[in-house]
Amino acid sequence: MTFPGIFLAAISFAFFFIWGAFSLLSLQEKHFRAARIAGSLAIASLGAGILPLVLPITLQWVFAGLIAVAGILSFVLFFLPMAKTIPPSPEPKSRVDERTIMFARARLQPGTTEYHTYYQLHPEHQAVDDAFRQNPGLLQPTASFYAPLLAASSLGGFFLTEALRYAVDGPVAQNKTQQSPEKLTALIKNLARYHGALDVGICELQPYHVYTNIGRGTGEYGAPIHLDHRFAIAFTVEMAHEMINAGPRMPAVMESARQYAETGKIAVILAAAIRALGYAARAHIDGNYRVIVPLVAKDAGLGEIGRMGILMTPRLGPRVRLAVVTTDLPLISDAPTWDPTVIDFCSHCNKCAVVCPSQAIPYGDRQSHEDGTLRWKLDAERCYTYWTRVGTDCGRCMAVCPYAHADNVMHSLIRYGVQHSGAFRRAASWMDDVFYGKKPAPHNSPRWITTVIDLKENDANHPHHHGAHNNSLE
Repeated sequence: MTFPGIFLAAISFAFFFIWGAFSLLSLQEKHFRAARIAGSLAIASLGAGILPLVLPITLQWVFAGLIAVAGILSFVLFFLPMAKTIPPSPEPKSRVDERTIMFARARLQPGTTEYHTYYQLHPEHQAVDDAFRQNPGLLQPTASFYAPLLAASSLGGFFLTEALRYAVDGPVAQNKTQQSPEKLTALIKNLARYHGALDVGICELQPYHVYTNIGRGTGEYGAPIHLDHRFAIAFTVEMAHEMINAGPRMPAVMESARQYAETGKIAVILAAAIRALGYAARAHIDGNYRVIVPLVAKDAGLGEIGRMGILMTPRLGPRVRLAVVTTDLPLISDAPTWDPTVIDFCSHCNKCAVVCPSQAIPYGDRQSHEDGTLRWKLDAERCYTYWTRVGTDCGRCMAVCPYAHADNVMHSLIRYGVQHSGAFRRAASWMDDVFYGKKPAPHNSPRWITTVIDLKENDANHPHHHGAHNNSLE
C-alpha cells in the first residue's frame, strides 16, 4: 500500500471511530436524529477512505494533500481566539424589590391587604397577573400536562423545600473557631461538595445582590431586608439530562422539585455547620431568598448570564439549580466570572428563543436596561403564564441549549472549542442545529416513568394544548 493510501485509510478509520462513538453516545442520550446522522457519517467515512485506494497514485496524493490542508485549517480555527471585543455588563446600579418578581406576585391572594397594597403601587402588573390566575396553575389537575402519579413526586419535593425554609437560620455557637481564611475556604467548599454540590464559589456580598424588601418566605411581607454578612457562598447541583429533556411534560417539574430540595438541604446543612463554628450564616433557598442567587453565583465565578437571563455554567450550561449561603465566616473570594465566549455564542445561537413555547426569550443582541446592566431580559410574565397553563415549569430552553448536553468526553471537547475559538463557536451552533434540529421536539419520558403511566393518554384529555408540546404557544 502506498504512503498516501495508508494516510487516507488511517484518516478514514479515525473519522469512522469518531462518528461511530458520537452515534452511540447520542443513542444513549436518546438523541435519535443525531445518532442517525452520525451513524451515516461513520459509514460514509469508511467509503471515503476506501474509494481513493483504487485511484492512481497521483490522485491519492491529491486527496491526501487536500485532507491535510483541511485538517490544518480546522486545527487553526479550533484555537483561533475571538476577534471582536465584547463588553461585560456593568454592575446593577439599583436593588430589586422581591415583591415585584413573578414568584412573589403569584402568591398574592385577591382580597388580602397585601394584594391591594401591591397593585396600588404597581397597577401595571394587575391585568397580566389576574389573567394568569384564571389558568389552572402549577401542578393543578386541569393543567395540560398534569399526571397525578408524577405530580405526587413534585409535590413531595416542594413539601421538603417548604419545610426547609424554616431552617435557614438559627443560633450561633458562642466560641468562634480560629483558622486561617484559606483553610476555612477549603473546608467550606469541600463540605458543600461532600453534601452533593457540583461546583462551589465564593464572593463578597454586594448591595445589588440583596433584595430591598421581603416578597415571600419567612418574615413579614414587605419588610425591609438588612443583610450585613460579608461573604456569599454559591453552589450548583445538576439536573438530570433525561428528565429536563422531557419538558414541558411532568418529568421536568419533577426534576426541578427534586433539585430545589437538594440545594435546600445542602444550603441548610452548610449554614448550620458555619453557625456551629461560631459565625452567623443564613441559607437562601427556593421560596426563602434574601439575595438574587444568579447574580451571586456569577460574581462567585460559577458562570455567566446568557440569553435566557439565567446562569450558564461551563460544564452544564443552564441545566443546574442554585442556592446560596451568606455568612461572616472569614473566607477567600473567587474571581468574578466574565466569559465573553458565552455572550458571543448566545448572540449567534438563539435556539432557546426559537423553542420557547411562550416566546418569552428575546432575540437579537443584549440591551441596556434601567438598572444600568447590559443583558438579555426574559419576559417573566409570558414565561410564568405559560407555566400556569401547562402545570409544569417547562424547561424547554434548558433542554435545547447546546451547553446543556450530557457531561461526557464528546461534548466536553465541543465545549472546549466553544471556549477557545470564535470560528468554532459559529460552527458549533450550526452543527448543533444539523444534528439536533433548530427546533427539536421534547423527548419521551424516561422508561421507568412510561412503564408506570401512559402520558399520551393524559395529553389526549387536553387536545387544545397539544400545540404546546410541539413548541408553539397556540
